[in-house]
Amino acid sequence: MTDNYCSQNRFVDTSKGLKRYSLTTFSPFGRLAVSLNDADLVKDKMLIDCGEEQDCVLDGIVALGKFDALHIGHRELAMHASKSGNPFLLSFVGMAEVLGWEYRPPIVAHCDRKRVLSSWAPYCRNVVPLEYQVEFSKVRYLTPRQFVERLSTDLRIKGVVAGENYRFGYKASGDAAELVKLCEEFGLSAFIVRSVMDTAKGSYNGAIPTVNSSDKGQVSSSRVRQALSVGDIEYVSKLLGRKHRLVLTVSEYSIKERKNIIVPKSCMVNMPPADGFYENCELFNGGYLGLCRVAINTETIDIEMKDESSLSPDTFQEVKQVGIEFG
Repeated sequence: MTDNYCSQNRFVDTSKGLKRYSLTTFSPFGRLAVSLNDADLVKDKMLIDCGEEQDCVLDGIVALGKFDALHIGHRELAMHASKSGNPFLLSFVGMAEVLGWEYRPPIVAHCDRKRVLSSWAPYCRNVVPLEYQVEFSKVRYLTPRQFVERLSTDLRIKGVVAGENYRFGYKASGDAAELVKLCEEFGLSAFIVRSVMDTAKGSYNGAIPTVNSSDKGQVSSSRVRQALSVGDIEYVSKLLGRKHRLVLTVSEYSIKERKNIIVPKSCMVNMPPADGFYENCELFNGGYLGLCRVAINTETIDIEMKDESSLSPDTFQEVKQVGIEFG
């Protein structure tokens, strides 16, 4: 298996016991000609990683959300999107900066997201979902109607998929029911998917953690963060539907005695599990390097390979990043 890491560094830049619910589908109606009142909103490009024509998602089905963790609930949205056309994820970025939230490292490294999405292909009719980003500041002041109109007229999609708790529009004034209504008006299909519930109810030392006030027991990025923060790797794997991968930037000078890699925590690209000692990990650098043990403390991450012949100084001459999979 080959992994592709990004060339630029962004520094800290289905599983048993998990229940699924069925899809509710709403049929499209005829397209109506409705124009935005604010001409400035029309000329703003909606997708920040698409071309001038903004046709990357043309005639596709887009799943809407933040998609921080790319957990099994997010995978469920992509799976339903693939049932009706080419599946895309429309991720909203820059919310923390605009809304003044405290910075948090991503759960999935930016350079690792394509690998994760590729692993979803078996759930999506052997099609890899593609992800495009919307800068939150560009859509923050759109009303729910204006937002759906831009999806229809600017991106020319044919439908959307969203979770039952999805909120959109200025000050999150629109909900899933309004999304369905507006999509009908603009001739788009709307698919509302019930939350994937966390029936595993992972705990740490016997205590089920409280995530936030909106937690109703569904799989969520907040629940993944909570599990990582206490080092409950088994629970994290159930929520993600895969092993958590921590990406680090390294160099040949990080290798000690051909068996160990020691790097400062400042080399982390995404969120690690809690400080502690982790057995049965695996190391990747674009390819599989081998089994390892990992010790995380307040300052460093110490990776000890189980096979001392796994590493050499030229291991990282081309690939300057490694990934640790826990569990």
